[in-house]
Amino acid sequence: MDDLKTDYNNPFFTRGCKTVPNPGEGVADTCSVGCCKMGAQNWMEAIPQPSATESLDEVVEVRFKNSKKDFYRPPPDINLSSGDIVAVESSPGHDIGIITLTGATAMRQFRNARQSNGIDSLKKVYRRARSTDIEKWLQAVGREFDTLVKTRQISRSLNLNMKINDIEYQGDGTKAVFYYTADERVDFRELIKVLAEEFRVRIEMKQIGIRQEASRMGGIGSCGRELCCSTWLSRFRTVSTSAARAQQLSLNPQKLAGQCGKLKCCLNYEYDSYTDALKAFPPPDINLRTRKGQAICQKVDVYKGLMWYAYLESPNNFMAIPKESVHEIISMNKADKLPDDLETYALTDAPKADFGMTVSHDDLHRFDK
Repeated sequence: MDDLKTDYNNPFFTRGCKTVPNPGEGVADTCSVGCCKMGAQNWMEAIPQPSATESLDEVVEVRFKNSKKDFYRPPPDINLSSGDIVAVESSPGHDIGIITLTGATAMRQFRNARQSNGIDSLKKVYRRARSTDIEKWLQAVGREFDTLVKTRQISRSLNLNMKINDIEYQGDGTKAVFYYTADERVDFRELIKVLAEEFRVRIEMKQIGIRQEASRMGGIGSCGRELCCSTWLSRFRTVSTSAARAQQLSLNPQKLAGQCGKLKCCLNYEYDSYTDALKAFPPPDINLRTRKGQAICQKVDVYKGLMWYAYLESPNNFMAIPKESVHEIISMNKADKLPDDLETYALTDAPKADFGMTVSHDDLHRFDK
């Protein structure tokens, strides 16, 4: 137990435990979901549920290491709750996990994740973990750090172009999942033979992407907080440069890329609100015609309702015009009417525009991959 704390400080933090579980406890208070990596909140716990023909106790959500979660069928004679350590069906043997969601919340999550598969296809929860189960679990987790170090040494000795990121032992210690990243196809058949002889367990190799690698390693983002992918974000949505364009951000790779080298996931957080707000704006590709000359749109300040224009003859002279005035000028142009100039509509006390930096087409292509 002391070696566990020395190597990891708390190796069970990634499994949802505040401290190392006590083998003498079948249900550990240390396994509650507060302040733990990838913790889940049962937001429907205090909401009374209407009576229904479908039982809300047919599905529970069980978490394992990092963001690995799955749904299981609990036994009918055991009342499970969040934080319970349970033994679940696996192939082969059994695995040890922690209940994160039960009741209506787990059922809603199951419907959202498994729209076509039924409850009958789920694996079973065998029982609450016994003291012997937890002892084997502690021993298996205690092997992960040394196994990771030795595996990296073995892969380098075999000259494999791959990086071993993480290792997860099954709760009964009979199987280990090796997570790795690689830029190209890797023939690791010889590696599996060596690992099986070295560690005497069933080996499973699982390739992950660089975003998943960043979520497992963790870190601090440019916002000063821990990475979303390593604390609460369990599903990766595609992030494209259109999200940055809609938010009028300068396409600067150094500012828009996260620690994984891809576009930051947080660009999606406010994307919907920006697209809704942009519906009230006229298209920025329409030039405004005045007697003084034509003007093109240089920038849009979405939440201030301003559009920055400049004459073609003097492109460095920016003017902030409210979107309502822009609509008015476009309507006049459609009726073949020309205002005298744009200075009449421009705001004199508008903040100075920041047009940021440009980005090459190669960088945009790399981001959109």
